[in-house]
Amino acid sequence: MTGTGEPSRAVAPRRVPPRPLPVAVDTMGGDHAPGEIVAGAVDAVREHGVRLVLVGQAPRIRRELDRYGYVGKIPIVHADEALDMGEGALASWRKPRSSIAIACHLIKQGRASALVSAGTTAGVVATSRLRLKGQQGVMRPAIAVTLPTRPRPTILLDAGATADVKAETLVQFAALGTAYAQILLGPDRPTVGLLNIGAEAGKGNKLAKRAHELLAGGNHGIEFAGNVEGHDLLSGRVDVIVTDGFTGNVALKTMEGTIGAAFTEIRDAMTASPAARMGALLQRRRLQDLRDRLDPDTYGGGVLLGLNGTVVIAHGASRARAISSACELAHRLAAGRIVERIREQVAATRTSRFGRWTHGERDGRENPERADGAAKPPAETPPPPREPAGDTVPDRKEPPAVP
Repeated sequence: MTGTGEPSRAVAPRRVPPRPLPVAVDTMGGDHAPGEIVAGAVDAVREHGVRLVLVGQAPRIRRELDRYGYVGKIPIVHADEALDMGEGALASWRKPRSSIAIACHLIKQGRASALVSAGTTAGVVATSRLRLKGQQGVMRPAIAVTLPTRPRPTILLDAGATADVKAETLVQFAALGTAYAQILLGPDRPTVGLLNIGAEAGKGNKLAKRAHELLAGGNHGIEFAGNVEGHDLLSGRVDVIVTDGFTGNVALKTMEGTIGAAFTEIRDAMTASPAARMGALLQRRRLQDLRDRLDPDTYGGGVLLGLNGTVVIAHGASRARAISSACELAHRLAAGRIVERIREQVAATRTSRFGRWTHGERDGRENPERADGAAKPPAETPPPPREPAGDTVPDRKEPPAVP
């Protein structure tokens, strides 16, 4: 009771969101591993305050950490094996104790929130799919990359995870991209475009036409803006662009090559004469801003969406700056609960048009009636899939992590 005779009102404590778990970094993946990987990890901890756990060959990691005086400041989990850059998807089975597999196991155990790797894309995708499994209702995962558009970046997916898709898969890619853009870009309803050879609804092959029909006609929580063409990739017309993995990968590498060639021509032109060099000096800050905006290292890498865990795939030739950006991106996605966002967005596609594709239902009803009026018996729930024999459960005690 207060002095005025009125009952006191207890003030509820303000809920603080839980701090994300550490990001597991594969220190053995990439052309410049482990030196540049560890350097980028140290920068992410020092400059951005990201919590990390380094996975790989512990003695080599400690030697690299010793260069920066960070021995004992970042936890280490030992991994006996590493996927070579030339290895493909089958390496995920041949090397069950690779650094990528151990990092995925940390996520499954609840000891890490995300994975960052600059290893071979095929190996990272295959190992992640094997160890983390796909989210319920997601048919195929997709790699989402950030394009340097204005006024804000654009998300392109799929950039190479699934080459052959169905129209229904592209609808799910739109759902994955929507959830990703909500965290990365901020809008509640990001606009989605379908990459095609023309803006009209009737343009394209059978896949594009059917995907357009599904995206334009369904109540699935996706803000569909129609078709976009190749020249719209860098225009910022939409927030998310969806396509199959084959087309997306070709488009992405074409843009990277074009931007690189353009910068080479600009550099040659600005150093061709004393007057040109003086003009370049006067525009130095603007040119540096442009270079930073177009540099892939600024964005960290692609994100493999649709799994029970967050996976950021950096470029194989990544240096410390790219790894630091990838760690910061993984931390941001984990803090934004990207896995839960995707689950909610995919569930929103459970309508009469999409239910049978994403959840195995028919016309959105759990127990549809038969033609004779009798209720259809519910289907038996299939047993959970068995873990492969080469799972990442340690078969011996690992060296203790550095506190």
